[in-house]
Amino acid sequence: MSRTDANAGRTDDTHTDVARTNAGRTDATRANATRTSLAAPRDPITGKPLKQIHLAAHFPGVNNTTVWSDPRAGSHIEFSSFAHFARTAERAKFDFLFLAEGLRLREQGGRIYDLDVVGRPDTFTVLSALAAVTERLGLTGTINSTFNEPYEVARQFASLDHLSGGRAAWNVVTSWDAFTGENFRRGGFLPQDQRYSRAREFLATATELFDSWHDDEIVADRDSGIFLKDARAGAFVHQGQHFDIAGQFDVPRSPQGRPVIFQAGDSEEGREFAASSADAIFSRHSTLDAGRDFYTDVKRRLAGHGRTHDELLILPAATFVLGDTDAEARERAREVRRQQVSGQTAIRYLEHVWNRDLSGYDPDGPLPDIDPDPGEHTIARGRASVRMFRDPVTVARQWRERAAAENLSIRELVIETTGRQSFVGSPATVAETIDTFVQTDAADGFILVPHLTPGGLDEFADTVVPLLQERGVFRHDYTGTTLRDHLGLAHPDDRSRRAAS
Repeated sequence: MSRTDANAGRTDDTHTDVARTNAGRTDATRANATRTSLAAPRDPITGKPLKQIHLAAHFPGVNNTTVWSDPRAGSHIEFSSFAHFARTAERAKFDFLFLAEGLRLREQGGRIYDLDVVGRPDTFTVLSALAAVTERLGLTGTINSTFNEPYEVARQFASLDHLSGGRAAWNVVTSWDAFTGENFRRGGFLPQDQRYSRAREFLATATELFDSWHDDEIVADRDSGIFLKDARAGAFVHQGQHFDIAGQFDVPRSPQGRPVIFQAGDSEEGREFAASSADAIFSRHSTLDAGRDFYTDVKRRLAGHGRTHDELLILPAATFVLGDTDAEARERAREVRRQQVSGQTAIRYLEHVWNRDLSGYDPDGPLPDIDPDPGEHTIARGRASVRMFRDPVTVARQWRERAAAENLSIRELVIETTGRQSFVGSPATVAETIDTFVQTDAADGFILVPHLTPGGLDEFADTVVPLLQERGVFRHDYTGTTLRDHLGLAHPDDRSRRAAS
C-alpha cells in the first residue's frame, strides 16, 4: 500500500464518517447561514442548540511536526515568530495560544538530536511578552510539577494572570525519566509510580496559594490610610507527603482567581486526575471514533468528583493541511509528510526500536534483518517513543510483516507508523469535519498544530474560520475578556459559592 493510497484512505474514511453523521444536516445548516449571528443557533434537524467550537493554537516546538527546512519557515526562538503566531490566533478569535515545554534537549547516540528544532525559550518569559502584544488571547504554558515548587509556580502564574488581565492557563505535566532530571538538583529521585501523587499535591498546594487571597482584602482607602482589610492576607500552611510550607503568598487575587488548569495525561491515573482537577484536557485522540470513546470515558468520571459535564473541556491536538480542493490537499499532505520524515529522520526513528546504530542502512531500502537489542535504551534519550516500545522484538516483527505485505521501505514504513495529518481537505471540508467532531461529542474543540512557524496558522484563520462562523458554531468576536470567559468556565469563586449552596 503506497503512502498516497494510505493518506487518501484515511481522509476518505473520515469524510465518509462525516457525511454519514451529517446526513440531512449540512445543507439545512448552510441554508440557514443568516441565523448564525444568534447567540445560540440550533440544529435545523434536531432543534438542539449547536455546540460552540473551541479553537486554540499550539506553537510547534521541539518535535518533528515542524518542517523547519521549508523555505517559508522562520525562527522558533525570536520573539517576532511568537508575536506573529499569537496575533494570527487572536485575529481569528481563538481561545488561547499553547506552549509546550522541553526541559532537556533530546539525545541520540550520545549527541543532541538535531533533526528536530532544538531549544525552547522559557515559557513564562515568552507568555509575559505576548501579554503585551495581545488583548484577548489566552496564554497557556506547560509547567512541570516534578522539578518545580508550588510557591514559585503559583507566584508566576498569578503574576501572568495580572499582567494579561486574566488570560493565564497552566498545563500541569509530570516528568517520567531520570534523564530529564539530571538537569535538576533532585535528579531522577521520584519513582514513576509517584509522579501523579506529587502532581496532585502540587496542584492542590498551588490552589491553596491562589485562594489565600480574596477579592475584597485590598481596601486602599486614602482617607483612612488603610490599605489591607486583613494584615494576614495570603497566609497559608500546607503539610503533606511532598510539601511542608507555610508563610504568606505575596501576589493578591488575580483576575481569574486562579489560572485555567490543563492536563494532558492519557493513562487511567491521568484521566482520573483530569476529571478531578482540570478545566480542560489536551488530548491526543483526534479520530472520530477514538475521540468519542475518550470523550465519553472522561466526562462520565466527572460526577464522581462532584463536577458537572460542562466543567471539563476535551481539546485534542490536531494537525491540518489545506488545499483549494480535497485532492490538492491530499497531495500537499503527502509532500508535508515526506518533509517531516526525511531519510535521516526515518533511520533515527528506527533506531528507537532497534536500539542500535543503523546509520549504514538505506532509508529507501528494506528493514534491517538483525533483531533489536532489548537492553537499556541508550540510543535515544528524552523521547516519549522510548516508552512506547516496551517489547522491541515484537514491534520489529510486526513492522517487518507490514513492510513485506505493503512493499514499504524504511522511510515509507516510518511515515505510515508515525501518524498523519488530522484534517486534510479544502477549507469547506475541514470546517465540516471539525464541526461534526464537536457536534457529535468527539471533542469540544481542537488545539491546532501547524507544521510551519510562524505563518502556518494564517491560511486556516483566513479560510476555515469564516466558514465555521457562517455555520454559527464559532464566535465572530470575543464576548469576554478572560480565558475563562472564552472557554465558558465559571470563576472559581462562583463555582465555590454554587457548590456551597
